[in-house]
Amino acid sequence: MFKIESESVIFGSKLQNRISAITMDRKFLQKPSVEELNKLGKNTISEVLGMSFTNIGDNYLVAKMPVDKRTHQPYGLLHGGASVVLAETLGSVAAMLMVDPEKFYCVGLDINANHIRGIKEGWVYGKTTPVHIGRTTQVWHIEIKNEREQLICVSRITMAVVKK
Repeated sequence: MFKIESESVIFGSKLQNRISAITMDRKFLQKPSVEELNKLGKNTISEVLGMSFTNIGDNYLVAKMPVDKRTHQPYGLLHGGASVVLAETLGSVAAMLMVDPEKFYCVGLDINANHIRGIKEGWVYGKTTPVHIGRTTQVWHIEIKNEREQLICVSRITMAVVKK
């Protein structure tokens, strides 16, 4: 799987950078098309909120969601819960693409979100990238931005990798 050579410094930026580089080198085991990813959202909350995947890379996913009456809170701003749904969708799908679906499935253990900026209309775009890909857990970082690439929300999800 991963081989991390021993370091003389247990804590410090050198070891952290090395681990981060190893995780970022991990590639999806499955590489569906954007169209196939969007079929996953049929008859789910993703469809209700108008979400759609727009890009898939070697180890990242991008999806968009409208900011409109479906995703507003009572004051006309993007609902924080809608941002979390977008973040969890991105992290969950990305996690499943890292495993053999015949042997494993992934479920959320924890998610958090920091809401940075409000938005009333337009589109938000979420991108998820791996922080940690392990045998039993995965951690994904999600940034949600508006059309001007201003940060709206930062989220992190921890996924459990469970044997079938």
